[in-house]
Amino acid sequence: MGETPVRIGELIATRDPDEVLISVGLGSCIGLAMIDRARGIAGLAHVMLPQSPNGAGPLPGRYADHAVPTLLDRMVALGASRAAIEVGMAGGAQMFGGSSSIEVGKRNAEAVTSALGEARLRIKASATGGEKGRTVKVLAAQGVMIVREVASEEVVLIGDLVGAAR
Repeated sequence: MGETPVRIGELIATRDPDEVLISVGLGSCIGLAMIDRARGIAGLAHVMLPQSPNGAGPLPGRYADHAVPTLLDRMVALGASRAAIEVGMAGGAQMFGGSSSIEVGKRNAEAVTSALGEARLRIKASATGGEKGRTVKVLAAQGVMIVREVASEEVVLIGDLVGAAR
């Protein structure tokens, strides 16, 4: 089972049963997972900012307002059913502690949530906020989303690891 990195601003949808999508070092960014477990289709976006200034540009996963519809379109193009898609998100941390007027992590989480609402998708599970970075893994064939916060154990947000290889 190979790991495919999903870097800042990228998004990937797959139906490859051997693929594990991974975003490492999510701070204020959001790791947005969409999973259709029945069809073995999954996607992951590494969202950096809430809203694009003038269109998506070369990295459609960079901004929440483009990442959500683009990832959804790619999932459906691979054969996912909109009604079966489960959504998870992680990240959105306040990496510099204290109170900040910028609050990029919080704004990112709110923007992704809003874009999901516009797409009529409901969030099944999330791990956002706090002050620690996270890593997200999506096991496409198993329909599993795993999150690990820095210095913590892995937590399954979506799916079941029984029988799923890590």
